Amino acid sequence: MKQKILKISDKKDIDKYLSYAKHNLSVYNFANIYIWNKLYKITWSIIDDNLCIFFKDKFGCFLYLPPLGKKPSRLAVIRAFEEMNKVNTNQEISRVENIEQGELNFFLGLGLESQPKSGEYVCDRRELAELKGNKFKSKRASYNYFVKNYQYEITPYRPKDKKTCLNLFNLWSAQRRLQENDKIYTGMIEDSKKCLEVLLNNYALLGILGNVVIVDKKVKAFTFGYSLNADTFCVLYEITDLRVKGIAQFIFREFSKILKNYRLINIMDDSCLENLKQVKRSYHPVKLIPAYIAREKHA
Repeated sequence: MKQKILKISDKKDIDKYLSYAKHNLSVYNFANIYIWNKLYKITWSIIDDNLCIFFKDKFGCFLYLPPLGKKPSRLAVIRAFEEMNKVNTNQEISRVENIEQGELNFFLGLGLESQPKSGEYVCDRRELAELKGNKFKSKRASYNYFVKNYQYEITPYRPKDKKTCLNLFNLWSAQRRLQENDKIYTGMIEDSKKCLEVLLNNYALLGILGNVVIVDKKVKAFTFGYSLNADTFCVLYEITDLRVKGIAQFIFREFSKILKNYRLINIMDDSCLENLKQVKRSYHPVKLIPAYIAREKHA
């Protein structure tokens, strides 16, 4: 089977297959595929009119998304597992990641077994923009504190902000490491920086929207995201200087205000980490989007 190395120029082809259905999980976007190319060798091929995207690293190979086509293909799944099993000495590594709820029965019907992943939190955009009511009292107070106590400027991200955003990420990661000793979490931070570098190097080509907040002539917060579907915008990054009280609530609210064409905001999953779970739940999501992994039973 011929596999192509994923390139930024492949965006149009990948987008075509992503557009065949409405997706609600954050991974169904070219940007959220491409930014991983410093951590994985990403390849793709068309099998039985279905797009298959393979992620490979020193541990093995897996399908980042289910095969994407106008209709589900049993053959595409079979061939994809054949390709993965050629690479993986441990066949438990051979798997299909990020299966949405509506597709799960198709994979179970092929004799595969599934397990749930962390679901993704989805919030009402208007609620985040307005912060009304008692349930948002603490968020509103933090927002007001920032507005009253800092001289700030909020602007769209510009290419000249790249270096200062990376410097801020380094500062934020150091601050987080002082607060959290969890090895999984710190490993995620390291991976996240590599993905951020890819995003910023290809910002104009990936269809990303971003804002930065400047305090004392320095970037103290930034956020990036993308359109997931007609109703939903996904926030991919929100990074702040943790010493600036209220800036996280400020940038999230202001970002929500400008996303008037969307009804919902996907703030992604919590990676089964308690600190992330608490933060995401504090914004009172209106629903949790489930996600699944499928493997062959003998694995």
